[in-house]
Amino acid sequence: MTAFLAAAESNHFLQPAFFYLLAAVVSVPLAKRLGLGSVLGYLIAGACLGPAVLNLVGDAKNVMHFAEFGVVMMLFLVGLEVKPGLLWKLRGPIFGLGGCQVLVTGLVLAMLGFWMGWPWQQAVAAGFILSMSSTAIVLQSLGEKGQMHTAGGQASFAVLLFQDLAVIPLLALLPLLAAPGGEAAVATHGFAALPVGMQILLRLGAVLAVVVAGRYLLRPAFRIIAHSGIRELFTASALLLVIATALLMEAVGLSAALGTFLAGVVLAESEFRHELESNLEPFKGLLLGIFFMSVGAGIDFLLIRRQPLNILLMTLGVIVVKLGVLHAIGRTFRYPRPSRDLVSFYLAQVGEFAFVLLNVAEQGRILPQEKTGPLTAVTALSMALTPLVLILHDRLTSIHCNQSPKPEREHDEIDEKHNPVIIAGYGRVGHIVGRMLNMQGVRCTVIDLDADQVDLFRRLGTKIFYGDASREDLLHAAGAAEARLFVLAIDDEPKSLEIVDSVRRHYPNLRILARATGRIHAYDLLKRGVTDIWRETLDSSLEIGIAAMRHLGFPAYEARRASRVFRTHDEATVIELADLWGDEPKYIAAVRQRTEILNRAVEADRANLNTMPGEAWDTESLAKEVRGESA
Repeated sequence: MTAFLAAAESNHFLQPAFFYLLAAVVSVPLAKRLGLGSVLGYLIAGACLGPAVLNLVGDAKNVMHFAEFGVVMMLFLVGLEVKPGLLWKLRGPIFGLGGCQVLVTGLVLAMLGFWMGWPWQQAVAAGFILSMSSTAIVLQSLGEKGQMHTAGGQASFAVLLFQDLAVIPLLALLPLLAAPGGEAAVATHGFAALPVGMQILLRLGAVLAVVVAGRYLLRPAFRIIAHSGIRELFTASALLLVIATALLMEAVGLSAALGTFLAGVVLAESEFRHELESNLEPFKGLLLGIFFMSVGAGIDFLLIRRQPLNILLMTLGVIVVKLGVLHAIGRTFRYPRPSRDLVSFYLAQVGEFAFVLLNVAEQGRILPQEKTGPLTAVTALSMALTPLVLILHDRLTSIHCNQSPKPEREHDEIDEKHNPVIIAGYGRVGHIVGRMLNMQGVRCTVIDLDADQVDLFRRLGTKIFYGDASREDLLHAAGAAEARLFVLAIDDEPKSLEIVDSVRRHYPNLRILARATGRIHAYDLLKRGVTDIWRETLDSSLEIGIAAMRHLGFPAYEARRASRVFRTHDEATVIELADLWGDEPKYIAAVRQRTEILNRAVEADRANLNTMPGEAWDTESLAKEVRGESA
């Protein structure tokens, strides 16, 4: 082991890479198992690797520059998901919600800094720097929780996109806030030395170049590369595209992340979108993980130990201010409560661009080191606390939903008591059953607990009643005592079992025809005495299997016969295994036994077909099937 560590220390690249990867492999699965999320796992791992704990990776800032490429790549992949039409639809939230967030948050934080005795220039600089939120953490968390395409997720994305845009004017604003002589501390050469008008033209030209190249040059180039059939060449080309776009944007003073996002949007409607995503996704995930660990490793715990109360109060103050401002702006823009809460909690931290802006502010003598040090700690600490803030959001959302249920609609008075069939649930299954019966002159009493579904079918001319079919008084009003059949067609498994219990308890002689969402649901229904069960995916799955056999050259009669053999065996298996579900050893043994029986039955049936082709038609078993007997 000593020799291994000595060899690692001799190579400045392999040593930190080894420790970063080891920490990720150990900490992230543990954090996710504890319900903390992958981001917090990465941050904790980085903090353990940093100088304050184990000191295994040295200066985390050097790794941060490399890991920030993960944020750039993430924005490119996000752009691939955002088609130009969607981006145009989001123009209101981007410039309205995003602009208000940056302006109001920056001013409120600036006033707090001024109230604490900071010069107004420093207060304004710090306020607007801290108004940024973390694109990496927010988009990663939204993706993990499946919230990206919700109204709150889209609003959060719009604010983050505006913040990326706002970095450009902020970089131009900071030198104007410098102390006397501070301007000279920031060297002006290259692009920054050009006249302002020339800088604007070059930036517009760079954006236009990305759009034109993406539309007219990249697609033919990717088509040629794809035809080569060399997969790694396509991966190299995708990485080259992201790096080239990032370098171009940085060369003209624009955000690299914003530029690659634009490149992704341009390619969002190309035929290579999915190929680009699949090639770059592993790199993005790995680099983002290293980025989060770099943030954790960069937390200055020594400074926090020297000023614990000051930094903690500043961190909590920033989070609370951003929460309040975002919630107020969300209310002003008339977002519903869940969307306001999501945006507020998800964007309450300070973002990764604050590290860059604080460095610029310190070099330009806008903020002294004794202020940038604590502000850097506040930035990193707020990012580290974000997963805990999101857990708080989930808890508060759950409590709010439980305490504030929607007003319950009064159940309808049912005026039909003599229909032979009662249908509970009039969705994609129930309404087909009802229409088939009505076509044959069979009247049905239809009950549904989805108010929107009830209103829709009433507008379409269908007589349907709103109510909970598990209530005995409603079943009685629907004529369950005289009905011949009860069709259970809802897709809510717990509710369907509750209805079955009620029907079996109060009307044991009423025959139930039940829809099951899957095998486990079928087990639960069988245990309650329901024997007429249809699994909603079985028929479509068998039809796909028949189609697959036909495309592979099997005769139609042989494909149909295979389907019938499988159905007969599978339905018998479900009945046999229902009582064993829950006893894992016995269940697994029974499944293996039934699989062997099916394999032997298929082999025997295939042998019969080969020796006696006429048996394939098997009219006797077909007749039994029509009569509802076992084949």
